[in-house]
Parts: sequence; C-alpha cells; structure tokens
Amino acid sequence: MASLRKYLCRLLWGAALILTGCSTLNVGTLPQLADDGRWALLPIANYTETPDAGERVGSIAESVLIQRGLSGLQRYPLPGDEESFLTGANTKTLNAALDWAGRGGMRYALSGSVQEWRYKTGVDGEPAVTLTFNLYDLRTGSIIWSATGSRSGWSRSSLGATGQQLIGQLLAPLTTR
Repeated sequence: MASLRKYLCRLLWGAALILTGCSTLNVGTLPQLADDGRWALLPIANYTETPDAGERVGSIAESVLIQRGLSGLQRYPLPGDEESFLTGANTKTLNAALDWAGRGGMRYALSGSVQEWRYKTGVDGEPAVTLTFNLYDLRTGSIIWSATGSRSGWSRSSLGATGQQLIGQLLAPLTTR
C-alpha cells in the first residue's frame, strides 16, 4: 500500500511538471510601499515582431492587477500614434508617460517590455513569451522593483493563456503585499 501511494505521488508530481510548461523567473524583492499611493500603468514596449504585443500585455496586466485588488489603477492614454512605440521611440514615450503619471499625482508607475510573444516554428508550434516589468517610485524617479521571466507552453496551449500565466506570476508580489 505504501509503495502504491509513493508511486501515485510520483506520477502526480510528474504530471504536474509536464502540464505547467517551462518557465524561468527572476523577480526582485518588493520594498515597503505606501498603502495610499496611486498607481499608473504605463505603456509596455514591444521589442517583438508581433504587432500590438505591448498593448496585449498591458491589457492583461491591467486586468490581473485590478482583479487582485489594486484599485485606482490608471492607464496611460496612448495618443493615437501607438506605432511610434514600436519604431524606436520607446524612451520618448516612456518619459512622456512618467511625466503624465507624476503630474497626475500618482505615486507608483508600472512599465515594462515584451521581448518575445509568438508561437515557435516547427511541428508543435508552442507559445513562447518573455516579459520584463519595472516599478517606478515617482517621487524619486527610480526603479524600485523589477521582474523578468520567460514561459513556453505546450503545443495545444494558447499564446494568450501562456502570457497570462507569466504575467500573473511576475506581478504576484505587487498584489500580495
């Protein structure tokens, strides 16, 4: 009976590892944050060949943060020339967004970038996502927290679901404080 239980535990453990896909995470330690600080979600830079990958990540991140209790989150309104964020104007757009958040009385601003958002080529076509997030303290202008991670799914996984899992893992420290 004990060997059967041990076998089943190993089988379940192995199945869990197989079903989770493969991911690598590097998440910084979150410093103490002001409870009354207002938050802004800034544009997510798109360093991929996938159109609108930054917008997709920003939309999912916004939803995840709100669902996990980060109330009062305000998203930077893109001025209609979103393509400029794809064509090398990342620093200019980020600086404008940081300025907007500071003028709006925000305390913290979350930005980031997408390095990979695609289906791999080949027979299986697994989804692959690589993201970075940075949290700014707008009073000091410095990055106070950062997280980066990569995740790939299995051949029947969707790119959105794989991205949502990674975003949830990376942003977990911001919503469990």
